[in-house]
Amino acid sequence: YNVNRNAIGVEITKIVRQRQIRKRIHVRLEHLRKSRCNEAFLKRIKENDKLKAEAKAKGQTLKCKRQPEGPKPMKIVKANDDDIEVLAPLPFIENYF
Repeated sequence: YNVNRNAIGVEITKIVRQRQIRKRIHVRLEHLRKSRCNEAFLKRIKENDKLKAEAKAKGQTLKCKRQPEGPKPMKIVKANDDDIEVLAPLPFIENYF
């Protein structure tokens, strides 16, 4: 939010009880690094632009929307009858003393 001769102003979020408070502090340049949170988004945009250009040259339409991963494939678990152990609660015993 601010650039000085000696430091750069940054905004951070501090967790106080159940909420986040935005705080502004000045930090010297050697303690900062550039944020990388946007890299995957920019990479996806460049790849989509290349795919769109190739599809347009071929005269096709292309869906660039991300698709959810979906369910994992089915697995079958095999076991021997000796290895299976049935867990059941113990019967309740009434004790009147």
